[in-house]
Amino acid sequence: MNPLIVLRGGGDLASGVALRLYRTGFQVVILELETPLAVRRTVSFSEAVYEGEQIIEGVVSRLVSADQLQVALEAGQIPVLVDPQANILKNSFVTNPRNTFVVDARLIKQAPDPLPIDVPLHIGLGPGFNAGENCHAVIETRRSHTLGRVYWSGTPQPDSGHPEGDPRRVLRAPSAGELIAHAKIGDQLKEGQLIATVNEMQITSPFDGLLRGIIRPNIEVTNNMKIGDIDPHNDASAIHLVSDKALAIGGGVLEAVLVKLNEIRASVGY
Repeated sequence: MNPLIVLRGGGDLASGVALRLYRTGFQVVILELETPLAVRRTVSFSEAVYEGEQIIEGVVSRLVSADQLQVALEAGQIPVLVDPQANILKNSFVTNPRNTFVVDARLIKQAPDPLPIDVPLHIGLGPGFNAGENCHAVIETRRSHTLGRVYWSGTPQPDSGHPEGDPRRVLRAPSAGELIAHAKIGDQLKEGQLIATVNEMQITSPFDGLLRGIIRPNIEVTNNMKIGDIDPHNDASAIHLVSDKALAIGGGVLEAVLVKLNEIRASVGY
């Protein structure tokens, strides 16, 4: 019997992981914040927290309470729970500790707090995780020849502090306050075009391109927080597809899950 996989985080990279696991036959549950802050919202299952439902590449996620989780799984959906502390793991009627794997896809870039229970497999994504110390396996999230690789000991590459590619593509809040959007995901932008304002301070497009993502309007943001992403290639189809990076990371997670499953089955002579 396959394990239930609890995925902490439902942003765009986490959603790529969820798709990889779901499409290969695993039941996946996503735990999210009360106010998710995804930028690439069209490919983030976390949007179900706001909309009740989110569909990515034909896969349906639905906002549920703990008592509705099993019904959503049986319907072939990915349940999304507001549970930032992963308290669902302590509910033995819903998650069996011996048959639950956890993937921390929050990309917090710092050491995580311990899980509330011990699980057979705890996978961390990116910086902050140390395999053998605060998790069992780490997946590399930084673009390079090691992207998506599984580490069963040690750490991935450290956070560079800089976005990949042209750093201008990442839009950041000029101050703390409420974000007012003047453009929407999928808009073709011209250099200098107004995208959003925070406290009447303007955020404009640094070059011609496609607005690939922008944080949900009317959200309170913090100074220098990532609030948008521009694609210079103007590929409109990209806004509805999870990225190559997300799928590569998802492949690493799937590898780690299968390695652990083979280990468990070998130990019981399966």
